[in-house]
Amino acid sequence: MPNGEYLRYVALGDSQTEGLGDGDDAVGLRGFADRLADHLAAVNPGLRYANLAVRGRVAGQVRTEQLGPALALRPDLATVVTGVNDLLRPRFDAVEVAGHLEEMFAALTAAGTHVVTLTFPDVGKIVPLARPIRSRVFDLNTRIRAAATRHGVAVAETGRQAVATDPRLWSADRLHASPLGHERIAAAVAQAIHLPGSDDAWTLPLPPQRVPTGRRAAGAELRWAAAFLGPWLGRRLRGQSSGDGRTAKRPQLLPLSATPDSAEDTGQRESS
Repeated sequence: MPNGEYLRYVALGDSQTEGLGDGDDAVGLRGFADRLADHLAAVNPGLRYANLAVRGRVAGQVRTEQLGPALALRPDLATVVTGVNDLLRPRFDAVEVAGHLEEMFAALTAAGTHVVTLTFPDVGKIVPLARPIRSRVFDLNTRIRAAATRHGVAVAETGRQAVATDPRLWSADRLHASPLGHERIAAAVAQAIHLPGSDDAWTLPLPPQRVPTGRRAAGAELRWAAAFLGPWLGRRLRGQSSGDGRTAKRPQLLPLSATPDSAEDTGQRESS
């Protein structure tokens, strides 16, 4: 769209797009998609925004559960961000995951939607215990770029910026971005679509800070494993997902000033 004239924005994805790490279920989640919607609305006050993302979803689930509803909303802009949950599974298949992403890219762009996605940072620099799966991230990023090129999809290259692995951009669980991290992602996407007022400030490093070493670093890893890795593995072994029983937080295209609850209370429905 010329000059960033987007009026119908739909976000597809998993927990990162839902907004985990930026707020909580008690006070509400923001996340990069909500923050991007703020940037869009500053340029286009008539913006309407829907967020179909659900935590715990793998790429195949995002495609089967969210693509159809997204197309029905006829967005002029869509973000498609998924694949991290696949990366963490024992039987990861980069070709399959990239295939699901490409199907979404193809369907949305064929419908006239401007699509933007992003690449993932080196998880080994965020979670040392995840170093064995670094090659998966690099492989998936390469395939995302190739699929995006084939379909004219914009790519926010968060995977290539050193600041993306700064621990201050990540929440305590190291799987989800912190509020600052979500804001940086939103700024990266805004730049990728050439939104007026956007720039590359999101790539700038944060001020230096002391990094734990030796026993303190080892102790931090053990505490992280006990608090977050253990429960995550437990859910996997039980065949459970953090998204079980959950639905999209914002399934309708609404102005930013409106909430899904207020839309239900007033009987509003997206019909145009």
